[in-house]
Amino acid sequence: MLIVRIANFVHSTSGGLRTALRELGQGYQAAGHQAVLITPGPRATDEQTPYGRVVTLPGPVVPGLGGYRVLLNRLAVTKLLDRLRPDRLEVHDRSTLRWLGAWARRAGVPSMMVSHESLDGLLRLFGPGRSLGLRAADRLNARSARAFDAIVCTTGWAEREFTRLGATPIRVPLGVDLARFAPANRNPGVRSRFAEPDQVLLLHCGRLSAEKEPRLSLAALAELRAAGVDARLVVAGDGPLRTALEQEALDRKLPATFLGHVADRALLDALLASADVGVAPGPIETFGLAALETLASGTPVVARASSALPEVIGDAGIAADGTGTAYAAAIRTLLDRPAAARRAAARAQAERFPWAGAVDGFLAVHGLTRVRSGRAHDADPAVSH
Repeated sequence: MLIVRIANFVHSTSGGLRTALRELGQGYQAAGHQAVLITPGPRATDEQTPYGRVVTLPGPVVPGLGGYRVLLNRLAVTKLLDRLRPDRLEVHDRSTLRWLGAWARRAGVPSMMVSHESLDGLLRLFGPGRSLGLRAADRLNARSARAFDAIVCTTGWAEREFTRLGATPIRVPLGVDLARFAPANRNPGVRSRFAEPDQVLLLHCGRLSAEKEPRLSLAALAELRAAGVDARLVVAGDGPLRTALEQEALDRKLPATFLGHVADRALLDALLASADVGVAPGPIETFGLAALETLASGTPVVARASSALPEVIGDAGIAADGTGTAYAAAIRTLLDRPAAARRAAARAQAERFPWAGAVDGFLAVHGLTRVRSGRAHDADPAVSH
């Protein structure tokens, strides 16, 4: 079967959505199906990759989002889909690509929309207020539920946007590359580049943008140091807030190292396994691939209580309110646990989320099964964005 996936807001170098698209495509191919991915880019391209055929159509950059592009030319997208004649359509954008549900109905193609972000949360953060944002999100989510044959959510937290409307989304968790991200990547030499042997090394992995609230990681670092904890922070990721955060750390004399996008996979993997605690401050994450990769590396995570991450990290981490004081307290609680025990618990939690399970779950929503055995592997990381 030919499964055509289409997505907007896919970063050219990294990101959780990019990881998911690659892993699922590779999993579909390994399972005996054909995978085609359509994304926006600076120019038209068409190439074969280990995760299927990738077709790029020209799409403009969205101002202020750090390089993300969108497909706006509906005619070009429609012509491409008409030529491809997919057996299944998988849409990874709930807003700008909602119109594809109508195309699929006309073409007689079963369709799925995957909810990767919280529309309610985004409108709550940047919209007209809690009550107006909730009503607007409900209207748009109801349209999505009507437009597609199936809505896939990766956590129960993400499902609630739809279930409160009477819709019936299907829950399929994403996964993690358990072979690549592993405690064995722990590297004393890499750790010594960023922290002294007796210091606490914190690691923030994620995009430095407003909806991720990365300033909370600096606030937690400041609280720890004020309490006498000799902690340092490494930030792996880039985004529009990076310059401001670097200046804030400098002004407050906080020992924070900003690496930007980490293209060196070995360095990134070693950092994930060598930190003492990972910090995930995003308040509206619907899954959290970066946090899951951190757990798989044997590093526990403090996550935002308001997000879906408590479902993902389980007892291997701690959920905290969105203040530096709460995050610092959670970090200290994790550090009070024996190192071997907290690292083993982190890895055990991550092992509940193999990519093979995610691939099988997505195929089941499509009404498909494996034609041959195989699994996804070796995807690019979600964390360095």
